[in-house]
Amino acid sequence: MAKRLVKGEKKLFGVCSGLANYLDIDPTLMRALFIIAVLMAGTGVLAYIVLAIIMPDK
Repeated sequence: MAKRLVKGEKKLFGVCSGLANYLDIDPTLMRALFIIAVLMAGTGVLAYIVLAIIMPDK
């Protein structure tokens, strides 16, 4: 069965947990990566918003 990229457990919108489940990594690590992306260039905010809109629910 093929993996699907869907939203996961809801903390804010479920984007980080959905990506973490898809990539088989810890959701906390994914959240930390998004925070680093926000602090580096601000692109994490835009990426998070776009993913929150386009990722389907379970």
